[in-house]
Amino acid sequence: MARVIHNDIEYREALSALDRLLPLDPEDGTPEADELDLLALVIEVYEKEHFPVALPEPIDAIRFRMEQSGLGQRDLVPYIGSRSKVSEVLSGSRPLTLSMIRALHEGLAIPAEVLIQRTPSSEPDSGVEHFDWQRIPVKEMARRGWLTATPKEIDGNPGELARRWFRSVGQTRPAALFRGSRTTRSAREMDRYALTAWTARVLQLAAEQRVPKAHPVPVDVQFMTEVAHLSVLENGPAAARDYLVKHGVALVVEPHLPRTYLDGAALPGDTPVIGLTLRHDRLDNFWFTLMHELAHVALHGEADDGAYYDDLEAAGEPDARECEADALAADALIPTGSWNARVSESLRSTADVEAFARSIRVHPSVVAGRLRHESGDYRKFSRMLGHGRVREALAGCGT
Repeated sequence: MARVIHNDIEYREALSALDRLLPLDPEDGTPEADELDLLALVIEVYEKEHFPVALPEPIDAIRFRMEQSGLGQRDLVPYIGSRSKVSEVLSGSRPLTLSMIRALHEGLAIPAEVLIQRTPSSEPDSGVEHFDWQRIPVKEMARRGWLTATPKEIDGNPGELARRWFRSVGQTRPAALFRGSRTTRSAREMDRYALTAWTARVLQLAAEQRVPKAHPVPVDVQFMTEVAHLSVLENGPAAARDYLVKHGVALVVEPHLPRTYLDGAALPGDTPVIGLTLRHDRLDNFWFTLMHELAHVALHGEADDGAYYDDLEAAGEPDARECEADALAADALIPTGSWNARVSESLRSTADVEAFARSIRVHPSVVAGRLRHESGDYRKFSRMLGHGRVREALAGCGT
């Protein structure tokens, strides 16, 4: 019987139990079905506690409360002080004071722990001449084994440690990565220094894959569809990685650094690099994120040498290029001609989803994920998403 999960070993055991029961597809109301539901619940609770979503940025939280309550800038004057101060706070040019934080917390019920966060600049100041090495997160990098250093070295001269690490991974001009052309899809402000370090790490791991310099076929919807068809394999994520490397595209998995909120990134170039974080270790999330980043390579890889960073949970209207990538990714996974309202409404059972997935040669998690997204009902087909299957497939693959 499913029970509360206390540690990573029990978490893996629960995932294994879920994998054993899923193929049985038990009927609702049976002990096996109840066990499945309980397993899914305790796994979700453990993941929320141990892989939490970061707090929103203070300005994002204020704007959300304004939208939620139908407030305009003038309505914030009692809490912030004047219309000019409100404008400056919302633009990020004026920091919140303690009295503002207290008033916003008490008057608008915005959590104090959100408002008191230090907000790093997501964009470099136009007047900044030098790259600030002290802001590279070397402590977290050391914890992950990217570099070797004692706590005394980290506390004593983190900037010099950062310099040495960038040189060791072949990135002698990190400021170029920091200031380079980029498109970021996120509702939250990203720490550009952490993002720069993560990018350098992904490029380092990509170089170790020894990807051929030129790929024999272009990255387009046909190429992406071939990659999507690999999802039906038991080791689909690993097969996709190998297929991409063979055709000149590096695929690297590296968890995101704090305050970067990433699902994936596309780094176009002579050797395109796709970086995935596996924030959500689910097959449906893996395949859509991979297709989305490949879509950036297909659509925007030759337009400039910029980078694309994606938090796919971001609300609101994304950049036009992000909309284009979403559409191409969806079409590569499930051809537009095979999907319409009538088809989606007819997929009501596990058997329906599996049969349709077979007909278009993709894993059922891809279809289940799209149904959940389009309906907004994230309770349905939760057992079909492939929880815990991606890292397992990629284990020992150098990603």
